[in-house]
Amino acid sequence: MNDTRLKILTFIEKNSRVDLKELAVILGVDEATVVAELAAMEADGIICGYHTIIDWDKTAAEKVSAMIEVRVTPQRGKGFDDIAERIYKYPEVTSVYLMSGSFDLMVMLEGRTLKEVSSFVTDKLSTLDTVISTQTNFILKKYKDHGTILEKKYEDERMMVTP
Repeated sequence: MNDTRLKILTFIEKNSRVDLKELAVILGVDEATVVAELAAMEADGIICGYHTIIDWDKTAAEKVSAMIEVRVTPQRGKGFDDIAERIYKYPEVTSVYLMSGSFDLMVMLEGRTLKEVSSFVTDKLSTLDTVISTQTNFILKKYKDHGTILEKKYEDERMMVTP
């Protein structure tokens, strides 16, 4: 991967809404190069999507998020990929990660209520034939998400006056 691509990725990871002309100036290349590199990285699957981070606690929407630790029996010749694919196809599931440690998969999901999330775990996730066990961890509050601080503390920016 060339240096321009790495710089573009590093910058848009923090701010995907940057004006492409501005990004070209920052990187010291022409805008056509930035556009071509972005298109190529999208086509190659390097850039998989663009997302907006929303602090749902500041809206009227009812939303519950949970992290589900899942232990599974890997399938011969397929490992964890098939069960991960079965899980990520559910619309409630927002992310699935293969993990090291005491569990195999971390499943992130969203629902409207605690009951809805719990029902997903008991009725859909736990019933899959290769799932050994699950542990549900409800997210009570997000402080930082994808590198973005959601609730900034007020800091007094006035200068101290000394006699």
